Amino acid sequence: MIELKDILVKTKGRVILDVPSLIFKNGKRYGIIGENGSGKTTLLRVLMGTLQPSQGSIEGLKLNNNVGYLPQSPYAFSFSVIRNVSMTLENLQNRDEVAISALEKVGLGSLIEAKGNNLSGGEKQRLGLARVLAVPKEVLLLDEPTSATDIRGMDLIEALLQQWFEQTRGLLIFTTHAPAQALRLADEIIFLEKGRVVETGTPEILFNNPQKLETQAFLSHWSI
Repeated sequence: MIELKDILVKTKGRVILDVPSLIFKNGKRYGIIGENGSGKTTLLRVLMGTLQPSQGSIEGLKLNNNVGYLPQSPYAFSFSVIRNVSMTLENLQNRDEVAISALEKVGLGSLIEAKGNNLSGGEKQRLGLARVLAVPKEVLLLDEPTSATDIRGMDLIEALLQQWFEQTRGLLIFTTHAPAQALRLADEIIFLEKGRVVETGTPEILFNNPQKLETQAFLSHWSI
C-alpha cells in the first residue's frame, strides 16, 4: 500500500498539487483523469521521486527495480532500438534476448536495428514500455501511456497492461485524458482538478453517478 500524506507542490507561489490524503492499495489498478494542468503528471512525478513536494510524505513506496515509470514522452537515444532497451538491463547476462522479447511484445520486433530517435511518437512510447516491461515489476507508474499511439497501438498497449496485471497482480497507476480508457483498465478512478482530488470511485459508480459538479462537468464532454 502506498499512502500520500499532506502532499503539497508549489511553484512560484502557485499550488500545483494539494493532496491531504490518498491511498493506493496493492493489487489494484488506478486511473487518474482530469484536464491539462490538473496535476496528473505532477502526482506521478511525486510518486516516482523525480519531483520533491514542498511538504508532505509518501509511505510504502520503495523506489527500486520493482517500480517501472513511463513518462508521457519517453526519450529514445540515437543508437539502435535494441540497445535502447538492453542498456537498462546491465545486470543480465542474456540482456539482448530479454530486450528482443520485450520489443516483440510491443510490436517493435522488426525494428530492433533501427535508430531509436528515428521512431515515430507512438513507436517511442512502445519502446519506453518495452524498457519498463523487460523485467518483472511490482508497481507501474504510467503517464498517458497511449497518448501518441494510433488505435492499433492503443489496443496493443492496453492488452499488455491487462496481461501484466493478470500475471503479477501488481499495482498499476496511470494517467489518461480518456475516461473510456480508464473504464477499460482501472478498478478505481481518481478525478483531479486544479491539483486537488475532487472525487474517487469505481468506474461504474463515478461515470454513471458522479457526485461532484466538477466531475459532472468534466464527464459531460465525453461519450463513454
